Amino acid sequence: MDLDVFVSAHRAEWDRLDALLRRRRRLTGPEVDELVALYQRTATHLSLIQSSAPDPQLTGRLSQLVARARATVTGTRRASWRDVTRFLTHGFPAAVYRSRHWWVPTALLSALVAALLGWWIGTHPEVQATIAAPAELREMTRPGGEYESYYSSHPAASFAAQVWTNNAQAAALCLVMGVFLGLPVIWILFLNMLNLGIGFGLMAGAGRLDTFLGLVLPHGLLELTAVFVAAGTGLRLGWTLVDPGPRTRRAALAEEGRAAIGMAIGLALVLLVAGAIEGFVTPSGLPTWARITIGVAAELAFLAYVWLLGGRAVRAGETGDLDSAERSASVPTAA
Repeated sequence: MDLDVFVSAHRAEWDRLDALLRRRRRLTGPEVDELVALYQRTATHLSLIQSSAPDPQLTGRLSQLVARARATVTGTRRASWRDVTRFLTHGFPAAVYRSRHWWVPTALLSALVAALLGWWIGTHPEVQATIAAPAELREMTRPGGEYESYYSSHPAASFAAQVWTNNAQAAALCLVMGVFLGLPVIWILFLNMLNLGIGFGLMAGAGRLDTFLGLVLPHGLLELTAVFVAAGTGLRLGWTLVDPGPRTRRAALAEEGRAAIGMAIGLALVLLVAGAIEGFVTPSGLPTWARITIGVAAELAFLAYVWLLGGRAVRAGETGDLDSAERSASVPTAA
């Protein structure tokens, strides 16, 4: 594209749009229609220049012009409780539902890896000996030992807050590190499954697997599901760099990245619930069956929330991204 010719052909339209935006009096009906049409055309011009002949000075001018026009056309918008409600009932569950083909296999494969590691450690004393000395292993796995006392070693409220912070950071890392082709996400997942497998194997080797499951399942079901969702979304984000589909790689990454940021907020709330269960339910005096029932109920509630609300929102066109009016304008791209 010849930039000089393009600017000469459209400068009058940009100047006219700038003049309309500077009007202090109320615009007439025809002027409003003209402003909207010029805004749409200028946004298209900006997209063409950015993709074909980027010029910093011209791009800056048109970006400001488009931003001012968008603010005038759409009006000043303030966040409200309606936005929060819409995010929780449409945006977040839709984003999780759309990523199900990534995080469900991730969850199944990760659980299998943890189970295999646990079996290997639990059935091979020589492997256990590489983890700790026999006396230390007995101390960790005995009744009232480190595995059990860990959940009651701090006041419930501070322990729940600490657990929530750590898990939210792990989930955020999985989402952010996805841009590096997903490789760091796989490593983070493996470390989590390794820690789970070690606990599983050591307690099983000591004949106390039932105690271990009674401690982990109440909070672990929901907690691990949130981590798997974050990891699956991070892997999907990494794959977007490899195969953006019909979108440009930049547009695809921006769309999936914005959805991932929204998911980070939603998953922080999910992990807050899991942290509360770990802080108050897991170390409580409730029977094991009652604690596990609470964990299973929380897990089923989350899955129903995703499949029912998220599925309905996706069928209605929700993607978890910003509304179309809030996204940058773009032009179709040939596949």
